[in-house]
Amino acid sequence: MDPGQELVLIDTNVFVIDLRYRRDPNFDVNRRFLDGVALSERGFTTLVNLFELCGILSFNLNNEQLNNLWLHFPRKYSVSVLPTPDFEAQCPVVEQKNVFKFIGKRTAFGDAMMAATVERYLPFISTVVTWDEEHLQKVFQATVLTPKEYLTRQ
Repeated sequence: MDPGQELVLIDTNVFVIDLRYRRDPNFDVNRRFLDGVALSERGFTTLVNLFELCGILSFNLNNEQLNNLWLHFPRKYSVSVLPTPDFEAQCPVVEQKNVFKFIGKRTAFGDAMMAATVERYLPFISTVVTWDEEHLQKVFQATVLTPKEYLTRQ
């Protein structure tokens, strides 16, 4: 499949750099990656990642800003979040045995939750983009790339 046609799972750290670390040496390439994915409308992330992002940014944002991030995130980045964020819905739970399966591969809890969520809701993802590719390569069957590597393949 042409890299431009791939459906791409985007890890939390890509969004964190964009929203919080504008002086990061990878900010420009990170921004180009996000802009490209937004134009292609082929980007996905999980509800677990959105919760994680809001938790990280909660130290710097007030409640109104956090609510706006939650509500407008999919539109801001032109990505799909699965399962769909909904304040009125109960938080979907993945099967505990599936989370533990990933923990058994020496995976941190957050990454195990993301992987189990991907397995349940996004099994069609062929590419994962993260700045922690070393940690996620053992977790996903999909190709795991940094934003820079992804852009290079384009």
